[in-house]
Amino acid sequence: MGFDNTVTVVGNVTRDPELRFTQGGMAVVNFGVAWNKRRNDGEDEVSFFDVTCFRQLAENVADSVSKGARVVIYGTLSQRSWENQQGERRTKVEILADDVAPSLKWASAEVTRNEFRGGSDGGGSGGQGAAAAKPQSPAPAQPQPTYNLDEEPF
Repeated sequence: MGFDNTVTVVGNVTRDPELRFTQGGMAVVNFGVAWNKRRNDGEDEVSFFDVTCFRQLAENVADSVSKGARVVIYGTLSQRSWENQQGERRTKVEILADDVAPSLKWASAEVTRNEFRGGSDGGGSGGQGAAAAKPQSPAPAQPQPTYNLDEEPF
C-alpha cells in the first residue's frame, strides 16, 4: 500500500452527487468533477474525474455540493478494471475523497457545523446513519462578559 498516493484537485462539479447506501448502511456518494488547463496555444484541455466519498463525508457532500459548484478535493487515486459486455477490457481511475471543500476563489460559503457522532473518521458512527445520533439539548445561556475599556488588555 502506497502512502504517497494523494492528490488535490480543484474543479467544477459536472453532475449532482448521487447518494446511496450499502447493504450494511454505509453512505456512499459519487459525483463528477472537471479540471481545465489552458495550453500555450490558447486551447483548453479538460480532464474529467469521478469522485467517490464514504460515510459522513458522503452525506455532507450530498447535502452541500451541486452541479456547477467549484470544489477542492483531497484524496487518493484508485484504478479499477473490468470487462464490458463486448468482452473489451476497460480501466478507470477515480478519486477516493478524504475531504471535499468549496473553493472560495470566486464564491463565498456558509459553514454549518454538524453534531459530532463519534468514530475515528471524524464523523460517522461506524456505518450507523443519522438516525443513530442522539440529539443533545441546547447549552444553557451564558452571561455575556463585561469589559473595562479603560484598562490595558494584557
